[in-house]
Amino acid sequence: MKRLLILTLIAALAATRAAAEPDSLKSWTLNDCLDYALEHNIQLRQSRNDYLSGIEDTKEARAALFPSLTASTSQGLTNYPSSNATDRNSYTGTYGLEAGMTLYNGGKLRTAVKRQQVQNRIDELAVDEAANDIRIAIVRAYMQCLYAAEAVTVNRSTADASKAQRDRAEAMWKAGSISRVDFAQLESQYARDEYQVVVAQSSLDSYRLQIKQLLELDISDEITLAEPSVDEEAILAQLPSKSDIYATALETMPEIARGELAVEAADLEVREARAGFLPSVALTAGIGTGHMSGGSFESGTQIWNRFNENVGLTLSIPIFSNRRNRTATNKARLAAANTRLTWLDLKKTLLEEVEGAYLDALSAQSQYVAAVEKQQYARRSYELTSEQFAVGMKNTVELLTAQNELTAARQEVLQAKYLSLLNIELLNIYQGRQTNASY
Repeated sequence: MKRLLILTLIAALAATRAAAEPDSLKSWTLNDCLDYALEHNIQLRQSRNDYLSGIEDTKEARAALFPSLTASTSQGLTNYPSSNATDRNSYTGTYGLEAGMTLYNGGKLRTAVKRQQVQNRIDELAVDEAANDIRIAIVRAYMQCLYAAEAVTVNRSTADASKAQRDRAEAMWKAGSISRVDFAQLESQYARDEYQVVVAQSSLDSYRLQIKQLLELDISDEITLAEPSVDEEAILAQLPSKSDIYATALETMPEIARGELAVEAADLEVREARAGFLPSVALTAGIGTGHMSGGSFESGTQIWNRFNENVGLTLSIPIFSNRRNRTATNKARLAAANTRLTWLDLKKTLLEEVEGAYLDALSAQSQYVAAVEKQQYARRSYELTSEQFAVGMKNTVELLTAQNELTAARQEVLQAKYLSLLNIELLNIYQGRQTNASY
């Protein structure tokens, strides 16, 4: 019983420690990075604030359809220096309440409300577009980081193999089996391989920094990526047809819908500009009163005596506006034409991106299959050459050539592997799919 209690306490302490573990010490999966970035990225948060600001603009545009109400008051002191005045100083005050409402202005106000509502949807899609940009940037940096991490492992194992070859060659040189030149070549190869380890580690640190910056992590935070469990099936996944991917992307990607809504907003701006040619009708109403000190000017209850009510109807008919309305309408039409061209350009750009990612994925998959086979032959060649070198059947140049060919083949496998995974993930984003949970 006592042993069970101790084990329970130890488990509770371990759980508490794991819960208190900071983000900088945990292993980040790709989905962890995406979720964190979508919540903390500064540019994305700014886009959300822009959307909320547009909502306020819509409320203001809708409120313009209703009457406005203004209260006013003024207080004044007047001095009369003439000796004929009974009271040389006079205090005056006025009080008023004014209401106004636009009854008709060519539909300009209602068109403005519709245009602002469309703009709200555009801003909302801009948030989704910014989120997609963050996803793409995270996926690129994450795959580059995984590639760099495996490259460090490959270069480390190559350097270890070079060290073993150098140590064995040293013993052979001391025994007189090889020359000092052969031993020096193997020493030089080991130094080059160690240098490649440093270069690979530097690349890994650079890609980690990119991820940290995308995640808005602090300078003191460290990030460690989770060990991926990617099998060959994921690397060589069957891709949908290019036309199907593009058709899905046209329906999924927010920039396409944003471009279409921008065309609608531009057409509303044309309608808004054309309203300048139409008459406008405005209704005004108000009440007011005032007072003035000094009995020589007025007697009685001044506030009541001066109380007044007014109502007015104003009709404005544009006759000649120095071409302001014509210019505004023509410029709005040109802007609408440019917006349509921008929408077409967005579709063209998306097609280029989808087609590029699709072809890169197919190419990387083919390269991966060939590189894996090449690596098998290179490994077998290196192993046989190494064995023959140990018994004096191969020279140093042949050994180093076989080793370099194996290293190059391993690097080609890594490059093809992560190029394939990267472009498959990009195609998933274009189709609105979730990322692979294996990394």
